[in-house]
Amino acid sequence: MDLEIWNLGFIIWILELEIWDLLLGAWNLAFIFWFLEFVFWNFMKEIIGYLRNYLQSINRTIFLLTTLFVAIAIFFNYKLGINTAIVSIDSWPFRIAALFVLFGFVFSLAWLLQFLVASETIPDNRFFFVLLLAAPAIFAIKITFDEVASFITLHFPDPWNRYWYRVIDWPLKLLVTGLLVIALWKWGRFEKPIAGVQAKGFNVRPYLLLLLGMLPLIAFAATQNDFLRTYPKVQRIAFIDQYVQHSFSWKLLYELSYGIDFVTIEFFFRGFLVLAFARFAGKHAILPVAAFYCSIHFGKPLFECITSYFGGIILGAVVYNTRSIWGGLIVHLGIAWLMELAGYLGHVYKNLQ
Repeated sequence: MDLEIWNLGFIIWILELEIWDLLLGAWNLAFIFWFLEFVFWNFMKEIIGYLRNYLQSINRTIFLLTTLFVAIAIFFNYKLGINTAIVSIDSWPFRIAALFVLFGFVFSLAWLLQFLVASETIPDNRFFFVLLLAAPAIFAIKITFDEVASFITLHFPDPWNRYWYRVIDWPLKLLVTGLLVIALWKWGRFEKPIAGVQAKGFNVRPYLLLLLGMLPLIAFAATQNDFLRTYPKVQRIAFIDQYVQHSFSWKLLYELSYGIDFVTIEFFFRGFLVLAFARFAGKHAILPVAAFYCSIHFGKPLFECITSYFGGIILGAVVYNTRSIWGGLIVHLGIAWLMELAGYLGHVYKNLQ
């Protein structure tokens, strides 16, 4: 009997230890979540602060009118197929001209709305208007510059003509965009570094945490058929598998080249446009640049086009305050490559079912 009581007491003692361990584990888990929330907030409040300060300082009438204009432009683009009609133009010069008109219209009208409401923001500098014309022209050239990649690879044997066309296209676009931006930057005698290409004082942690917060959304997207029809982009060169023994290195090169396009985007829109026009208009430059940024997404899915406008505002506010493109580049490029990985894993999971 005494032995049974002792055994029962021992069992109760063991159970108490287990309960204590569970409580301690729960406390540790709560502490971990609290710590992550604390770290996330403390690092993210820097970005949130930039956006809050911008939204508090802008003219609400200008914001509403510009947003309404962008919404109308999006509606008519998808209703009438404006972007689709432009990219189907066979003549390279005419295609450049049509894109210039489209981008120039959106960019100029966004500025005009601002000037009509707040005439004091009209810059008294001719170089502003040089940039206003040059910006849509440069990006129209950038978009259509695949004609050069096509010409270079014209006489390559199949399938290497198809492969190298895709791989060299994005670096060539960065090259031509970079040269034109540098020329304008020097002509306008803007302060260095050129187009926000600086890392001094840059804090990488908020942007890595922002990417971490995007993981659940990207993981969810990877379960959707529409997403898997588009990603990973590397599936465009799936034809290379039958011509090489090990395709990984060829696909890695493609992914690196794909990433270069996001360098071009951030360098042009955030580094060049936001910082160059900020010299003439300060924070007022962010909204027209976001409208322009939205217009280059007219050929994308509707939701992506809409969100690009608000994404342009957020990234514009960050670059305006940090004077660096690296934050936007980390987020933009990180999401792109995470979507590639999610698309690949989504296809693997789908095939296992």
